Amino acid sequence: MDTTYPVLRWQVGEARIARVVEAEGPTPGTFLFADATPEKLLQHAWLQPHFMTAEGMLISSIHAFAVESQGRVIVVDTCIGNDKPRAVKNWNLRKGRFLEDLAEAGFARERVTHVLCTHLHVDHVGWNTILEDGRWRPTFPNARYLIGRREYEYWSAHAEGQDRVIQDDSVRPVLEAGLADLVEPGHQLTPEVRLEATPGHTPGHVSVRISSRGEEATITGDLMHHPVQCGEPRWASNFDVDPEQARLTRRSFLERCRDGKVLVLGTHFAAPTGGRVVSDGKAFRFTC
Repeated sequence: MDTTYPVLRWQVGEARIARVVEAEGPTPGTFLFADATPEKLLQHAWLQPHFMTAEGMLISSIHAFAVESQGRVIVVDTCIGNDKPRAVKNWNLRKGRFLEDLAEAGFARERVTHVLCTHLHVDHVGWNTILEDGRWRPTFPNARYLIGRREYEYWSAHAEGQDRVIQDDSVRPVLEAGLADLVEPGHQLTPEVRLEATPGHTPGHVSVRISSRGEEATITGDLMHHPVQCGEPRWASNFDVDPEQARLTRRSFLERCRDGKVLVLGTHFAAPTGGRVVSDGKAFRFTC
């Protein structure tokens, strides 16, 4: 049975943001980054206690953000999902309570107006669909699903094996239901919420910029997987399609956000999840 995690909330001007968790806990650093040995991680003492264990294990989260802006309810990234055959053991054929937690946080699936996938990896599209009567059907019946056109075209052409399974059970059904819109970087969901191209992790990866009444936040997607990449911006994820482009994108993002200008909401950052990027010598730190 899943653990129940606290719902975290932020206010950015008039926009409201909530975090609803599917799973959170420690994982070996090398699962995410080839160089992230315990010895190297423990050199970043500022990661403790929120983002690293005393033994040098990374603490990560898989969660969705629900953004309320000008009458719209936007769910950003839909985690892993239930009942789906997956290669990662703990993700395979899950029976979690994410939808119940989402509803208890105030976001019953009928209330959601938009679902946004920052990219089409397994842990960002899972709850796009649910299994009903032996078929995969859209989870959010009143929502438009927004998918980057370049992202969709890339995976349509290149998905094989497990990636093809993911597209077939979590992406294709919403297109077949007529609920999906293929959008471009810069797409505006409301005057407060727009997409921003952040390629590298995948070719069509986007982040979500929220600007309201002089305040600003960014939902990262996977341009960063963990706060350690503030201190080690050249560390590429093992899952980056284009590691060098991802490094350039990440460095540009950190430079823009440095010294507390932007509330950074990490899509895989464990609680407290939201914080600021500050300069630290030739690199950066993440502060909550």
